[in-house]
Amino acid sequence: MTSPLLLSLQLALFTASLLLVLGLPLAWWLAFTHFRLRFLIESLVALPIVLPPTVLGFYLLLALGSRGSLGAFWARLTGHTLAFSFEGLVLGSVIYSLPFAVQPFTAALASVDRRVLAASASLGASSWRTFWRITFPLAVPGIVTGFALSFAHTLGEFGVVLMLGGNIPGHTQTASIAIFDNVQMLDYPAAARQSITLLAISFLLLVVINGLNRKRNWRLQ
Repeated sequence: MTSPLLLSLQLALFTASLLLVLGLPLAWWLAFTHFRLRFLIESLVALPIVLPPTVLGFYLLLALGSRGSLGAFWARLTGHTLAFSFEGLVLGSVIYSLPFAVQPFTAALASVDRRVLAASASLGASSWRTFWRITFPLAVPGIVTGFALSFAHTLGEFGVVLMLGGNIPGHTQTASIAIFDNVQMLDYPAAARQSITLLAISFLLLVVINGLNRKRNWRLQ
């Protein structure tokens, strides 16, 4: 049986990795597009920041449950619905943590000097080559920040995880839910141990983020 902390770490790693793969193309488009209605896409991406987790969790539960189109399709494919499963938690976490990855990605990509990109294009480099040889290396600090923020945000999830995954030990019971359970049972020592572990991990991630940002700002001076 997977421990709550290990399950949370696995969920955070899967979520942050998927957001790195899926969020970078979206961030690149947001950073360089001239689409007039871009603000609508940006608002949609940022929606999980202001939306109550229980509201998002409720709609995800409807969509991923046996009566939802996506949940029913997954059930026919695998024999179980996405709701109350680790796969469902990953999907829900990707949606919930999307702005914490895409916004830093977008800011980092948009900060790259356009003159450098224009010079690369004038020398005959393709957009793909320019991205991997120039844009991506210059934006690495912001990309690492987005990865770390989405990891930390997922690590401490509660509302969406509880609504979408329930509280199944070894399968969907994350560290934050385990802390809540221990408090309800008045097992404060266990809750304290789990809390200090999450606190230490979150603090270390913030140290990494602030260190990278400080190093980047020093280079720009």
